[in-house]
Amino acid sequence: QVQVVESGGGLVKSGGSLRLSCTASGLTLDGYAMGWFRQAPGNERERVSCINWSRGTTDYADSAKGRFTLSRYKDTLYLQMNSLKPEDTAMYYCAAGLQSHVYDACSALGRYEYNYWGQGTQVTVSS
Repeated sequence: QVQVVESGGGLVKSGGSLRLSCTASGLTLDGYAMGWFRQAPGNERERVSCINWSRGTTDYADSAKGRFTLSRYKDTLYLQMNSLKPEDTAMYYCAAGLQSHVYDACSALGRYEYNYWGQGTQVTVSS
């Protein structure tokens, strides 16, 4: 049984940092994209960042570029978030999706093509 688990959320002041972690047990990640998504109340769920696990290539939403960084160690995915802003406040979700081809950019995988989702971790940034 596949289980995706996020951790690391919390309350931080504007300009602060947080590191989110994600593990996907029961899954061999080769051929998968792993993504971080977020959803604020009343908003659509949006992709923040993703990684082609086999190739290690990454992609970031414009809102995350220069502030957020993906990294991984063994089977754990991390999202380092720096210079946080109140508008970053949201529930953050980690997800895994099987890519059609191993050389595809992770951004080619749409939100609805991710097969496995975690329960989310709340990030709140106070002004």
